[in-house]
Amino acid sequence: MAEHLASIFGTEKDRVNCPFYFKIGACRHGDRCSRLHNKPSISPTLLLCNMYQRPDMITPGVDAQGNPIDPDQIQEDFEDFYEDIFLELSKHGEIESLHVCDNLADHMIGNVYVQFREEEQAARALQALQGRYYSGRPIIAEFSPVTDFREATCRQFEEHSCNRGGYCNFMHVKQIGRDLRRKLFGHLHRSRRSHSRSSRSPSPYRHRRSSSRSRDRDDDYDYYYHYRSGSGSRRSSERHRSHDSDSSRRRRGRSRSRSRSPVREGSEERRARIEQWNREREAAQV
Repeated sequence: MAEHLASIFGTEKDRVNCPFYFKIGACRHGDRCSRLHNKPSISPTLLLCNMYQRPDMITPGVDAQGNPIDPDQIQEDFEDFYEDIFLELSKHGEIESLHVCDNLADHMIGNVYVQFREEEQAARALQALQGRYYSGRPIIAEFSPVTDFREATCRQFEEHSCNRGGYCNFMHVKQIGRDLRRKLFGHLHRSRRSHSRSSRSPSPYRHRRSSSRSRDRDDDYDYYYHYRSGSGSRRSSERHRSHDSDSSRRRRGRSRSRSRSPVREGSEERRARIEQWNREREAAQV
């Protein structure tokens, strides 16, 4: 029974806990929901409720006075807001991700999700936001159960095919430009790349260990061929001589540039030298 409840926790089959609050941290029914909203006591993610105010929240592309708004101006104003929030919250810890909802439903409009690297950093930020205001409006912040934004975002919106529009119950994340993302999050990517390179590079200690292991293997090789068959065995001595001759040939090859090997004498020269030695020895005996 416990395994079954654990397998359906936070899903549509769960009749006790609200799946939308578990995945998105917000529910369109609010406190009137028939299922439980288990608010976490600690989390690396903070939810800043309805913080971002779209200039065209009544009618997309049109301001409150009915005048059309330039989309580039809307994006510029949004990126200014995004940068302000990021720089202010980054004072309390390292920010892993910052998402702003582009939804129009009351329970999601303007929601800002900020995920810190550590839970303690999120707790410090939450404490610092108590009683604060932004653009004349109080900041309502709380811990959020959302830690995997892939489950919270609308895949159809990312593919530009969501037929629910701004009233979708999944997150429509408003995107920032590449330059701003590189400016705010570039240090995170650089630190991760440097960490991955350092983790892949061999350590000097491991290099010394591998060198010592190779020497141990050489010692085991010599022991096996020199002593395993017996110190007086013919096979062992032949292998020993072969190993020594190979080593000497390699050494001679490496030192060829430094010293030239002597020229080998012919058979006639050797016989003449032996006869001369014999004559000198006989003359010395007389």
